[in-house]
Amino acid sequence: MQSVWLGGAEWLAVLRIGLGLWWLESWRHKDKKGWFERGTGIAWAADVAGKHRWAFVKGGFDTVVRPRPKLMAYIVVYAELALGLGLVAGFLTPVALIGGLLLNLLYLVLMIHDWAEQGQNAMMALVSFIALVTMSWQVWSLDAAMGLFL
Repeated sequence: MQSVWLGGAEWLAVLRIGLGLWWLESWRHKDKKGWFERGTGIAWAADVAGKHRWAFVKGGFDTVVRPRPKLMAYIVVYAELALGLGLVAGFLTPVALIGGLLLNLLYLVLMIHDWAEQGQNAMMALVSFIALVTMSWQVWSLDAAMGLFL
């Protein structure tokens, strides 16, 4: 396989790092004070889940998230940070890619009516899948340096 500037494994690492930067941007632009002190993120999600066309979304939200809004706010916000750092550094990369894929699929289902968000979540899920099945942690990663997942 021929490519410009870099080899195939390096381009896959660029894809992985770009996805990590995307997660870091998602974390950076969140209003953390709003999420943690005023509960704005979980309140917004509760409103979306409450109006959702699929009953299992509202039921799942009411069972898992609603009883523990502060904890769930911290989980969502810091999951995005952990995913970003893990993918950029290439540390526990398969775990980060699977976690990111699951989080994007969760966002995709929750925001089924918001087409603007759907494109972002679908593309991030696709990149996660490609980076996972091509083992994008083979170069430029702590995993490769430590001999993990090879």
